[in-house]
Amino acid sequence: MLSLDFYSLLLSKEEETQIIIYHWIRILNIKLGWTKDFDKLVVNYVSPFVPVAIMFDTFRSPSKLIKKFTGHDHRVWSIDYSIFNDCQFICSGSSDNTVRVWDFNNNKQIQSFNGHSNYVYCVKFSPYHYYNHRQNVICSSSYDNTIRFWDFKNNEQLQIFTHTDSVNGIEFSPFNGGRYLCSGSSDKTVCLWDVEKSKLLS
Repeated sequence: MLSLDFYSLLLSKEEETQIIIYHWIRILNIKLGWTKDFDKLVVNYVSPFVPVAIMFDTFRSPSKLIKKFTGHDHRVWSIDYSIFNDCQFICSGSSDNTVRVWDFNNNKQIQSFNGHSNYVYCVKFSPYHYYNHRQNVICSSSYDNTIRFWDFKNNEQLQIFTHTDSVNGIEFSPFNGGRYLCSGSSDKTVCLWDVEKSKLLS
């Protein structure tokens, strides 16, 4: 019987890195996303002691920390990455009840929204608003039972959708330009929203 060490010799560096990342995610409760360079990994290590979003070079030797975004007062639950007009942005949601936007290139916070009254569990950049209206919008869900949309370029809140309990996850549809938003809640429901018409689909 061949040993595990023998099999590890057959793995490429990329495969080995993927296995390591998989175990990070499973064991350390890490959420991640790729930047447009495809060789940098955005990581949100959910920890009460490290409320930051960090970025690593993953397929270069040796791997190294290249970005760190600090500013939240409590643990960071969720992050997302996007490009608007060739500018790279990261957004984050935290137990400090805020949604924050970070300029990747300048390594600084450019916006903070404090409209939620409780923990922000999930944040997503809205493909619908960008592709249809050229707006830079973030969608966030919270323990305060709401889903909120934030125009971070014009510093204003847009729509609000409401559940009867905390909203733990959101996801935009990969079709119709992200027009539909799916949400999961502690009220034991999964809802599908029409972002364009600002209403719940029946």
